Amino acid sequence: MKNLTTLKELDLEEITHLLDRAEAFKQGEKKSYANCVFANLFFEPSTRTQNSFIMAQKKLGIQDINLNPEASSIKKGETLYDTVKTFEAIGVSGVVIRASEVRYYEELVGKLNIPVLNGGDGAGDHPTQSLLDLMTIREEFGRLEGLKVLILGDIRFSRVAKTNIEVMRRLGMEVFICAPEPLKDPAYDYIDCNEAFAKVDVAMLLRVQHERHEHRMNMTQEEYLTSYGLNKTRYAEMQEHAIIMHPAPFNRGWEIDGDLVESPKSRIFKQMENGVYVRMAVIERALDHA
Repeated sequence: MKNLTTLKELDLEEITHLLDRAEAFKQGEKKSYANCVFANLFFEPSTRTQNSFIMAQKKLGIQDINLNPEASSIKKGETLYDTVKTFEAIGVSGVVIRASEVRYYEELVGKLNIPVLNGGDGAGDHPTQSLLDLMTIREEFGRLEGLKVLILGDIRFSRVAKTNIEVMRRLGMEVFICAPEPLKDPAYDYIDCNEAFAKVDVAMLLRVQHERHEHRMNMTQEEYLTSYGLNKTRYAEMQEHAIIMHPAPFNRGWEIDGDLVESPKSRIFKQMENGVYVRMAVIERALDHA
């Protein structure tokens, strides 16, 4: 049985294999798990991750059950473990879970006979987002090693940032990090945003996660975009071949000028497209090793 809770549990060969399988699905390879059912348990809001997992399941012939937390026994005090055991008992083949608790999966792994796929755990990890980011970058440049990546924005509360920084550095990519003081994670070193855009191959912008902050930032939207966002001046400074990425949802006018979301350098919607194929590869890995 192959869970996917964090990319730290995968070696580079396994990561590369998942990217290769995602690319094969994108090129039209077919596979069917017609007798399988997956439960998607999202306890935090999601548009892209949840629905691209559902699309991936449908493309693989898998039936899906989508839990509404507000109408579930979680509201009566049922634990996550008991909820997941319930779905195991009724016969699902695997579960995709997003929860606000960091490393929620530790109470599940080793106690279930079905795979757990992490759709995001609080400010902890987001493995499938990082895989789709890597797929998009590799698709663009034909390689990963040696590329320079800027990750900019809410580092403190971003599971995407933490997962990408770890795996990208392991893959031999040079990662630069920039953030406003209140949004820094002390685990990392930071550079000046003004010098970063001109020297990187990839600029990855992050949403300010207001919902995870105890207090809103003491900075207006215009001030944030000017100091820490991708505005048109910084866009003009980027190398000709450089691309823009964002895990979304994006706040137009905060971390990125609204006119740049669909600019020639933007690969934001390509990331979303690739998310379906990455999640097909992750599901295949889980079921073929069940």
